[in-house]
Amino acid sequence: MANSQNRIFGLDVLRASAILMVVSSHVLWIYPKSNNFIVSVLELFGFWGVELFFVLSGFLIGSILYQSYVSDSFTLKTVFHFLKRRWFRTLPNYYLVLIANIFIAFFIGYQVDNVGLHFVFLQNFIHKSPIFFPESWSLSVEEFAYLLLPFALFFGTFGFVKNKSKRFLIIVFLLLIVFFFTKVIFNATCTISNLTDWNSNLKSIVIYRIDAILVGVLTAWIRFNFEAFWKKYKELFLFLGIGIFFFLLFGISSSNLRIEQSPFFWNVLYLPLTSLGFAFFFPIFSEWKLSNSFLKNPIVFVSKISYAIYLIHYSVILQLMKYFVDTTVLTSHQRHFFTILYLMITFLMAYILYRFYEKPMMNLRDKI
Repeated sequence: MANSQNRIFGLDVLRASAILMVVSSHVLWIYPKSNNFIVSVLELFGFWGVELFFVLSGFLIGSILYQSYVSDSFTLKTVFHFLKRRWFRTLPNYYLVLIANIFIAFFIGYQVDNVGLHFVFLQNFIHKSPIFFPESWSLSVEEFAYLLLPFALFFGTFGFVKNKSKRFLIIVFLLLIVFFFTKVIFNATCTISNLTDWNSNLKSIVIYRIDAILVGVLTAWIRFNFEAFWKKYKELFLFLGIGIFFFLLFGISSSNLRIEQSPFFWNVLYLPLTSLGFAFFFPIFSEWKLSNSFLKNPIVFVSKISYAIYLIHYSVILQLMKYFVDTTVLTSHQRHFFTILYLMITFLMAYILYRFYEKPMMNLRDKI
């Protein structure tokens, strides 16, 4: 998906949807706390948006690595070539915004502890992430997945299974089992009594979350190896995915699966079930080609700048705006205007970051 000719519109739709869900959930910081249904759904959107990003990221890197694995000799050179391209895509933006967050923290008088961990993505590796730069937790999960998978594939080339496709599947499946069982161990050793603790001590910790990306990798393997099946039943898979999210939205409460009463479900099954639900969307969305439509340009635009939006929309732009404007004293109409202004600034600054920094960095990777 390096250029417009190679873009798959359906994946752009998923990426744009993911970032819009995340942003819509963080807009709630502008408004007074409320427990109504719409607010609850928007809060859930923030969670779902990141989870969709995980599966989408796994699907994309899984597609890249699988094609390389089965067609070439998968050497250390292959591994480092993959990492170079990933790091040119993710690290320049991340470090620029991380430094911006450090300056903002000093500007507003916020004490930052162990900031060095953020530079090596260890801020939430085995313990909950600090409040500083909170959205960075998901980037740590992705970066460690980017490291783990290609090296696991490289060392897996020395295995006894000669068929490369089957060997790829075995390696991914074994990794999935490992990270599934990290949650089993968590459930056996930790007590979680509310969603706040669950969110900070399980959902946002690297060692419990890499399987979300591996689900996307496994989805890519299925696409390449069962293409006819993938296309024939894509509507059924979409229906199954919608069914899973219908259950997660309405069925949990009706089934009395509260976290204090059903810790195994929440600690072990809930997150993989969410990943599986999104994986079911990929057969239909990965086959969605669109040559011309009034929807195409805005969706592709949002998709392209989604990473920049994710990095700056909350801890940079919204935090600074709320520092200068006390939204608690605004009227309802003033809050709506503030929200519109916030969204306009976010999209404008994200485009500038993408156009003049992120994109040149990605262009540079092909020259080095």
